[in-house]
Parts: sequence; C-alpha cells; structure tokens
Amino acid sequence: MSDMPRRPEGAAILRTLAMPADTNVAGDIFGGWVLSQMDIAGGVLAAERARGRVATVAINAMTFIAPVQVGDVLSIYGEVVRVGSTSMSIALEAWSERDRGRSAHKVTEGVFVFVALDEAGNPVKVPPETT
Repeated sequence: MSDMPRRPEGAAILRTLAMPADTNVAGDIFGGWVLSQMDIAGGVLAAERARGRVATVAINAMTFIAPVQVGDVLSIYGEVVRVGSTSMSIALEAWSERDRGRSAHKVTEGVFVFVALDEAGNPVKVPPETT
C-alpha cells in the first residue's frame, strides 16, 4: 500500500537514488542536491521542447515539502506550462519512494525557467510545437 495522496503531475523525466554522500549535517539529503536533480530533469524537458540547447535562467516558487532520506528513489516529474518567444516555464515535482516503492510522497515542487540558445549561447526563438 502507498501513502501517495495523488498522482504526480506531468511525465516522469528522471529517477535517481539518494546516497549517503548527498546528506547534510542532519543526515537528510541536502536540498541543493534535490534542486540540482530537478534542474537536470527540467533541462531535459526544456531541451526536448526547444529541440536544442537551453539554459536555466530562473527558479520560481521553489518549495521544500518533506526531507529526502538516504536510500529513497527520487523521481522528478514535469511538464511545460508556458512557452514564450525564447523561454519556457517547466513545472517540476520531486517525489520520494521509500521501502522499495511501498511508500511515495511529494517532497519538492517548483517552476524552472529555461531559455533556448543557439550554438553561440545567444537566445533564439522556441520552435513551434510539433504534433
């Protein structure tokens, strides 16, 4: 049985294992590690949508809800929620699975903003979405 109150929003982008080297002084997984995993996942989704290079330009509304523990499987889910001329907003949720998947809950959420870049690192228009 799972204590998951609802399903994660968006598509599963990344799954990784929280390791002892990623802990803070309290023994919980360091928030910066969780944030970096979310940035990686958001970058994957943004690069797919932009069909090219992207860079993180902002993190909006980042909220830490619960700690991640050593041995948890951290899963990042996301969806593109806004596309501008050169930028995209990606809503991300991080979920932690414990006890070999028997327990899962949302631990972090945020909105990451990415800009599409050309090979020289200059902003470019995000191409139209393909079906």
